[in-house]
Amino acid sequence: MAMRGQALPARTDEPAVALEPRPVVVKLGGSVVRSPELPAWLDVIAASARPVVIVPGGGALADEVRAAQSKLGFGDGAAHRMALLAMDQLAWAVGGLRAGFEVGGTEEALRASLAHGRVAVWAPYSLVAGRSDIPQSWTVTSDSLALWLARRLGAECCYVIKSIQRQRGRFSAAQLASDGVVDEAFPSMFKDATFPVFLLGRGDQAALAASLSLTGTVPCGATID
Repeated sequence: MAMRGQALPARTDEPAVALEPRPVVVKLGGSVVRSPELPAWLDVIAASARPVVIVPGGGALADEVRAAQSKLGFGDGAAHRMALLAMDQLAWAVGGLRAGFEVGGTEEALRASLAHGRVAVWAPYSLVAGRSDIPQSWTVTSDSLALWLARRLGAECCYVIKSIQRQRGRFSAAQLASDGVVDEAFPSMFKDATFPVFLLGRGDQAALAASLSLTGTVPCGATID
């Protein structure tokens, strides 16, 4: 899934801004967006008693960017921006699937959506494109960007949802990256996370629903360490 490139810096000089109540970030993998389980995941998120920010993957649109780069030969900088735009498009798709979902491209827009009781869906291009602290390469995908956003928002936790058959209750970030479940930069960004991160797979909707119905961080799916 990942290509070689720079490692994502673990730290940023921009402080996180805390929200009250603190949001949870839910990363929906691109394969999840294309799967038959998407409606069930969205139903759980829509019913959440806690503020939620969705980070969608680029899905098939990002795959098209990879294919076009291989065929045409443009550089990683252009591919990075195109992949961000793919995430933007999936954000608008997800945002249009449920009442009460609202797309936002900036921290301020996401906070405003949460303040009005809506589920915020992040379209990352305007906030991420061209940043010097985020490598413009395939080492960084929506996986690492979800952690990056969660840190900036002062999130309570981050759920990473993938179309995998999860069979364990704990995974290391390094092993997940080595196995291609998350991107190469994920372990570096994870080291600086000030919040717990959980991995969910197929059929884990009930676990997420239980966690989102309670106040405070509740272990859900597999803990990433």
